[in-house]
Amino acid sequence: MQLEDIKTIGVVGAGQMGRGIGQVCATAEYQVLLVDVAEPPLQEALSKIRAGLERAVERGSITRHQAGKVLALIRPIVQLDRLRDAQLVIEAVPEDLALKQALFAELNRICDASVVLASNTSSISITKLGAASGRPDRVVGLHFMNPAPVMRLVEIVRGLETSERTLHLALDLAKRLGKTPVVAKDVPGFIVNRILMPMINEAAFALEEGVASAEDIDLAMTTGANHPVGPLALADRIGLDTVLAICEVLYQDLGDPKFRPCPLLRRYVEAGWLGRKSGHGFYLYEASGERHETAKGTGSAVWGGACPPAR
Repeated sequence: MQLEDIKTIGVVGAGQMGRGIGQVCATAEYQVLLVDVAEPPLQEALSKIRAGLERAVERGSITRHQAGKVLALIRPIVQLDRLRDAQLVIEAVPEDLALKQALFAELNRICDASVVLASNTSSISITKLGAASGRPDRVVGLHFMNPAPVMRLVEIVRGLETSERTLHLALDLAKRLGKTPVVAKDVPGFIVNRILMPMINEAAFALEEGVASAEDIDLAMTTGANHPVGPLALADRIGLDTVLAICEVLYQDLGDPKFRPCPLLRRYVEAGWLGRKSGHGFYLYEASGERHETAKGTGSAVWGGACPPAR
């Protein structure tokens, strides 16, 4: 398979990352088959893509004609078998090894033998997914950053049996999508999350230990380290369930106690406080996703007036 042979890209999973990847591919003028298990998540994905494109039109980043063209290229489908029409498939389902392995085995049955299967996983072994696929030489990691339409980086992750041809196809595709690719070894967390997740996790420990409020921890990092967004606000944007899942993989696979997930992070996830997508994480959010304004340093945005973190 060569880059010029790819006309249709399948994206499995219409959540935050899947819909963003679908939009990126459609913007690069690929036909996109966006797959999920039911119509409601697909319609929600299309609604959010449409809203994002409308904001881009209002900013003058794209024309209304261009926005319409992107939407027209995205076809929502619930039948996984329809992916037989794709020349490349990108998986963007939740960070669950068994789920991804089962999906890759099914994609191997559905897709032509020449099709490359890529994963947007942020931490799971590409080698394990390749083994499950039955075509390990044609499996590669394509880890987009969140939000995919905005962030430039894509981590290209090479599994133990990923071929040179597959690796170079992934590099060429990332560039065609307007992204900046970097190649990472197939190790837990790859590059970005190997460095980013311990910082977020340590910020959660600092909050749990009462070092400072969530607002002041984030303010310290944005004004003291020139980060564009603080670690706790970023965790809310990523999704605390995703953050916890990545921390668990780092801790289990590397075996180093420095990667131990913060108990406060685990309790928030158990409570269903997942960040912006649930309306409650380290901060509180409006239905629109906008953050509630709270008095600096009160901690009310973090604890919601309900349960302060245990010491």
